[in-house]
Amino acid sequence: MTIIEKIIANHSKHKVVNPGDFIDITIDARVARDFGGANVVKNLVDNDLKVEDPEKTYFTFDCNPGGSDQKYAANQHLCRMFARENNIKVYDVNAGIGTHLAIDMGLVLPGGTFVSTDSHANIMGAIGAFGQGMGDKDIAAAWASGSVWFKVPKSVKIILEGKRPDNLSAKDIVLNLLNHFGSNKLLGFAVEIYGDDVNSLTLDERITISSMGTELGAIIVFFTPDSSILEYLEKTTGKEIEPIFADDDASYEQVHKLDFSTFRPMLARPGHPHDNTEIESVKKTKIDSAFIGSCTNGRIEDLRVAANILLNKNVAPGVVLKIVPSTDQVWQQALDEGLVKIFKDAGALLSNAGCAGCAAGQVGQNGPGEITVSTGNRNFPGKQGKGEVYLASPAIVAASAVAGYITDPTDIPDEPAVFETGAKEKPKVKKVKKAESKKEIIVEGRVWLIERDDIDTDMIFHNRYLTITDLEEMGQYTFDNLKGYEDFASNAEPGDIIVTRKNFGSGSSRQQAVDCFKSLGIQCVIAESFGAIYERNAINAAFPILSYNPQDLENINMENGDIIRVDFESGEILNTSKNLSTRINPFYEVQMQIYNNDGLL
Repeated sequence: MTIIEKIIANHSKHKVVNPGDFIDITIDARVARDFGGANVVKNLVDNDLKVEDPEKTYFTFDCNPGGSDQKYAANQHLCRMFARENNIKVYDVNAGIGTHLAIDMGLVLPGGTFVSTDSHANIMGAIGAFGQGMGDKDIAAAWASGSVWFKVPKSVKIILEGKRPDNLSAKDIVLNLLNHFGSNKLLGFAVEIYGDDVNSLTLDERITISSMGTELGAIIVFFTPDSSILEYLEKTTGKEIEPIFADDDASYEQVHKLDFSTFRPMLARPGHPHDNTEIESVKKTKIDSAFIGSCTNGRIEDLRVAANILLNKNVAPGVVLKIVPSTDQVWQQALDEGLVKIFKDAGALLSNAGCAGCAAGQVGQNGPGEITVSTGNRNFPGKQGKGEVYLASPAIVAASAVAGYITDPTDIPDEPAVFETGAKEKPKVKKVKKAESKKEIIVEGRVWLIERDDIDTDMIFHNRYLTITDLEEMGQYTFDNLKGYEDFASNAEPGDIIVTRKNFGSGSSRQQAVDCFKSLGIQCVIAESFGAIYERNAINAAFPILSYNPQDLENINMENGDIIRVDFESGEILNTSKNLSTRINPFYEVQMQIYNNDGLL
């Protein structure tokens, strides 16, 4: 078996599992963050469910560690009260990013299982553990029963052959992988990475790469821990560790061999983590701000790289450099090593540990017209603010902050670039009709044909609305961050059906990106493929989604506004406007069971 197959088998009643199997797996560590935690509590309370094992259950407050937003503060306090009543451990606003704490505190070990309301829970692949981001219904079920259902994914092996270039950071490695595979060629796969020079990657570097498995579309990116990493984990956790390795005769859906020596320092252009380019093509692009942090690049090694560049230098006039360590332990280490003084002397803003710019309202957000170079994992429109975000390594970000424009550490000018201000943009307020969707096996409705790949959850339901928990309020914000569809919520009618393309719902684990369609009365979404977490969230919410192969829809000549009839059980689609029919993939058996149960809980 592959790594993921072994881990799933070890945490189930099965000795052997195969891709495509639906398995109930026990979860070693079950985590809710501050934005999802309140909904997890609500699900448990509303369904009169108890916490199965408080010792394996945790809250991590990392989305808004300042508690600066009133709704976040209210949700955090609700979680604290629930934790006190149920003897649940809280890693509060002073602790840092929950996924990093899970590794450093030994909440999950190599070969273990971990779920969280964080879509980057698959960061656990860095230590050879299984991690998965899930929506609040999944996490509530895990808290109540100690297990979740899971579809065993197919596995892919990537072998990086040859020598790693000397100037290549871990961020560059994953950007090169994104450049090669894009955001959906690895969609739904568990990925294992091997190679002679891969074995020398540090834990911090592995965390950077595994963290962006979500952006690659993968379920998880695995590394097998070497002796130095095992020694570190055993020392920090005080636990004996037996790692999991793939069998020599494990079966892989694909095997890719890439020449490591051809990898180059890269940046991701604004809009997509997979829109990558070498630095020369964007060099001297004027920036307004720079950000170092996130679960991808907030470790101590990342801060050391930045400090080495910033030593005895100043951030360019008018440029704001924001630095956010991943955990309080990293923050303290940076203080002990003198890095904090270097950052402050250079003119940087240093914040308390947390997710920072990836979450609305935190340090790292930018404004309309603002150009930011960031070490974050996502630069979807609106994800880190209303401006444009380039993704890069800590070295490039630090050098650019000093130069005032995008550059690398070998080409920092004696005089920084002159700052120029950006444009401003006013938010729009939308009003929508309210309706309730009707639960049926066969539905008929008007088609919205949205011919785009990779529509992510920030385009569907932006993170600035994450504190909304009332379903009736959600519909009005649907697609208001998807260019060309900002008025969708005002024009959609109850009973409409959305037909779109690959990787719909990529990105965050937010349940609202499903519930907003229920709020509007949308009957179903049909896509060529779905983001892994989004698919689970929709199934668990009893919201109908179906997938298709491209040739499936060619015969019915579907256009915007056509009326189609969809059978969830058989997969038959009839275009009643043209009297043409076809078949697509019907509901999974488990999907139909949950649908008929009106939801997972």
